[in-house]
Amino acid sequence: MKISTQIFLAFLIVLTLSMVDTISNYLLSRRVEQNISFLNNSQDIIRNSTRLHKSIIEMQNSFRGFLLTGDSDFLENYNEGLEKLPPLFKEQEKHLETNSRQLSILKSIEHLHLEWIAYSDSLIVAKKSVIASGPPETYNRLFQNKLRKKMGKNLNDSITEKFIEFDRTEYRIRKIHSNNLIASIKTTHSISFILLFLTILVGILSTIYIMRLISDRIRTMVRQALGIAKGDFTIINDTRNDELTNLSDSLNTMSNILSKNINELEKRNAELDKFAYVVSHDLKAPLRGIHNVVKWIEEDLQSELSPEMENYLKIIPQRTKRMEDLINGLLDYARIRKMNVAETTDVEKLVREIAESIVPPNFTVEAHQLPVFDTDRLKLEQVFTNLINNSVKYNAEENGHIIIGCKKKAGFYEFTVKDNGIGIAPEFHEKIFEIFQTLRDKHDVESTGIGLAIVKKIIDEQHGTIKINSALGKGSEFIFTWPAGNLK
Repeated sequence: MKISTQIFLAFLIVLTLSMVDTISNYLLSRRVEQNISFLNNSQDIIRNSTRLHKSIIEMQNSFRGFLLTGDSDFLENYNEGLEKLPPLFKEQEKHLETNSRQLSILKSIEHLHLEWIAYSDSLIVAKKSVIASGPPETYNRLFQNKLRKKMGKNLNDSITEKFIEFDRTEYRIRKIHSNNLIASIKTTHSISFILLFLTILVGILSTIYIMRLISDRIRTMVRQALGIAKGDFTIINDTRNDELTNLSDSLNTMSNILSKNINELEKRNAELDKFAYVVSHDLKAPLRGIHNVVKWIEEDLQSELSPEMENYLKIIPQRTKRMEDLINGLLDYARIRKMNVAETTDVEKLVREIAESIVPPNFTVEAHQLPVFDTDRLKLEQVFTNLINNSVKYNAEENGHIIIGCKKKAGFYEFTVKDNGIGIAPEFHEKIFEIFQTLRDKHDVESTGIGLAIVKKIIDEQHGTIKINSALGKGSEFIFTWPAGNLK
């Protein structure tokens, strides 16, 4: 599966969990709203029930007061109740549209109340007629039939019982919905927390998985690239068939091509070494022959040679010697290899040995704080040999002075070779490191122009640098860096 597909799937899972969380919260919030709406409606129902019951009681008290005193002022609350109660009943019916049980109780209360009004109206009319000096027969008959039989009390008790039943039922339903509201809020919190936790967990796990998937394989490819740089052309076996597989395939292809090219290069280098050896041998043989012929002529015809001819015969050995030095220098330059053979090297001891072999007695050589470390001793010896030899050749002072120093830097050493020689003009500081380049007449100084080129090539292959600080008549200072290896 491709990495982009895996990332998309991880994102899709996180998005799905987020959507589920959102939908769940929406549905639960709707349930909470419904419960809150019901509780608000229930509050209105209880408030209206209280008002209804209070108004009915006030009507009953007014009715009793009028019957006892005959004072019409008691009927004010009674008459107000007649006007106020019908709208209250209608309003309460609207609140109970979805609750058939409570609506049925309300209808029973309303029916009982209407019966009571019919009962009370008849007595009020009879009482008023007695007050107006009418015959008491009607009132007495009603009193006997209704009051004595407790008809009004029974109606009032029934209404009160219905209100008690109504309120008790409403409070019970209210309690149920209140509990549902609390449960809905708790459920909302729980589901939200769980889904949020799952979303974060999936997001973190997906991120860690993808990071490890990518980083581990990238580290493998980085190791392969570093290995290629060091000459290890091992390929990666990547079977995931995704975007990084294309990159690893490219690295494998590059590794195979480089391995093939390096093998071919080593083969050709071996052929070149063999060719150089054969050519040098074939070139040196005629030179030795010419040198021997000149010696024979000098020995056998010494008395017959003119001064001019003697001068020519002296020049010929010099030229053959220079040609032999050129051939040897070319062989040394061609044989430089990148493969290092590390060994423990005491640089101060190495410099002393070089000085004893190539520095004249009138020169002094100082060596300061030179290290001991693991490195390619032969190549470092070539560098110091050529630089010290260069200081000796290009020194017009009667007493030459060469100073060799070293500073430890991060990961490498910085060596200096300083002399009091004739110096080099700044415009030639780069030119002197090119092969066959020499700043003096080849007939004046025995120089092939190869020594500093060999130095430059060796230091480049060690991934170091070399530079020169010099001016005419002020000596020269060569500064080069060398990988530190292991400090001893």
